[in-house]
Amino acid sequence: MEYRFASKISQVKSSAVRDILKLTQGSDLISFAGGLPAEELFPVQAVREAADRVFSGGTGSLQYGLTEGYIPLREQLTERMALKGMKTSPEEMILTTGSQQAISLLVEALTDPGDVVLVEKPTYLACLQVFQLHGLRVIAAESDEFGIVPEDAERLIREHKPKLLYAVPTFGNPTGKVWTTERRKQLLELCVRYGVPVLEDDPYGEIKYDADAEYPTMFSLDQAAGGNSVIYTSTFSKTVAPALRTGWAIGDAAVIQMMAKAKQAADIHSSAIDQQILHHLLKHFPLDEHIKVISSSYGERMREMQSLLQAQAIDGLTWIEPKGGMFLWVELPEGLDAETLLKVAVKKGVAFVPGSSFYGDDPQRNTARLNFTHNKGERTRIGVERLAEAIREFTARS
Repeated sequence: MEYRFASKISQVKSSAVRDILKLTQGSDLISFAGGLPAEELFPVQAVREAADRVFSGGTGSLQYGLTEGYIPLREQLTERMALKGMKTSPEEMILTTGSQQAISLLVEALTDPGDVVLVEKPTYLACLQVFQLHGLRVIAAESDEFGIVPEDAERLIREHKPKLLYAVPTFGNPTGKVWTTERRKQLLELCVRYGVPVLEDDPYGEIKYDADAEYPTMFSLDQAAGGNSVIYTSTFSKTVAPALRTGWAIGDAAVIQMMAKAKQAADIHSSAIDQQILHHLLKHFPLDEHIKVISSSYGERMREMQSLLQAQAIDGLTWIEPKGGMFLWVELPEGLDAETLLKVAVKKGVAFVPGSSFYGDDPQRNTARLNFTHNKGERTRIGVERLAEAIREFTARS
């Protein structure tokens, strides 16, 4: 049979990160591509003990669960959110299959095909897939070192009347950038004035290299001003383990109810076993101490990669040191196309994600995202040397 696929899925671009991950499976290729946490830092024993506690509770742990998610875990998460200045209740929260599903459910609840969504330039590539799948038009606002430029955002809001602003203001993917508090307030004021809901995606916010630094969420700033314009989502993928595939979203109860309707149609509920395991993990395991260990290790790996890149002394290669998260966003020498460079780099045994994948429109082609959390030591050194060799070989051809 020759299948006739839906145009909406046929037109969606495959994820560059997922495609590159396929290349790395079973090979000695060193990958700086995927946003992979360090496996040696996974709390394996603690997860095992939490799972044992779940199964010791009897066969009920294997039963269907609520669409909105396991209530004890939601209650624990409301306590964790309160520590960040975000007051919420289990009724204003939904547990999802990673924060990626939360993005999809919110888009399902708030938009129709043809609507406009406003994003930062550049932005998270998988959210672009979601928007494309739902038939949305993506408009990208200019960004500087402080975050989205308010003047450009207002111009685009007035011109295109977006249904949603998608933002990763803390250690953004791909740039690692942190929006200033003032810039967050300015964007919030704009969105409130023009009636544009904000989706704040915060998978990396707890992975900060300065333990004393404070980065208020847009949700908390909005709430403090008496608003309800922000829907916030995060995940356990970066702080515990990605395989548990558990994220959450908080927001106005009416929005969460509509997201739950969309979730009923998608998968009824996310894995109840994973949610119960996380409940027992939070109850018996010092997660915040674990996050400090992760943050310290990732900070060391980030500095290691920076030092190695600096030692290569490649003319025209620049970046801004991230204050947290998992990525180094680099600008390559002028005129160098990262997609073409990737082909040369893979032959030499190293991979990265070309920056063009992160743009809704008008990509800056001499950019690339490097992940520094999955490798360290000798593998990082060899990978950087291979990348430098590929850049020099490529520029020599030009």
